[in-house]
Amino acid sequence: MGAPQRCPLERLAASIPVVRHLLASLRRVVRQRCVGKSVAAIGPQAGPQRPNRLARRLRRRHVCLGKKRGDRIGKTRRGKGTKIMVLTDARGLPLAIEIEAANHAEVNLIEPLIDSAVTPYVPSKLIYDRAADSDPLRRRLAERNVELICPHRKGRVRPATQDGRKLRRYRRRWIIERTISWLHDFRRLIVRHEFYSYLFHGFLTLACLIIALRRL
Repeated sequence: MGAPQRCPLERLAASIPVVRHLLASLRRVVRQRCVGKSVAAIGPQAGPQRPNRLARRLRRRHVCLGKKRGDRIGKTRRGKGTKIMVLTDARGLPLAIEIEAANHAEVNLIEPLIDSAVTPYVPSKLIYDRAADSDPLRRRLAERNVELICPHRKGRVRPATQDGRKLRRYRRRWIIERTISWLHDFRRLIVRHEFYSYLFHGFLTLACLIIALRRL
């Protein structure tokens, strides 16, 4: 049912004596048979209407008046989005979660993520991907007694700071990927629908609590 049929239906509904017939008792309606007569009398009045041009051209399409916006949303190569940062322990239990616009570098988001941990315990070894390959970040984390384990970038010019023995722990990175898959089990978190970032962050925190309760 499209827009061209709305006007006749609205006129038909407005002409039916709702208070008189539809709110009456069923026995009274059947005995008097007045509803059918009223509808039959209204039928000729609802003539054909001029088709709506908008409904004829935009058939089976949803018309949006504006773009989706909100805070902490940044542009990337694949469009706009929000970046989710998760800190877990060795078993995959989430210890901290933060969100930021997708156009922010992950190197600048690791330290605030550690500061927002719900427990004073912070893992002594932090496993991350190539996006965290930064010598200044390694030095700052070393001052916190946290060792950053991540492979070097392919186009790195400076000499390597990690050998193959330390990078063996990188094989355990599947634990954080498993935690992210647990978060994606909640359909509310796959696509961000909230305009305000604190609402989306609240749903993420609630999901982390549910995951922790399930694993304990």
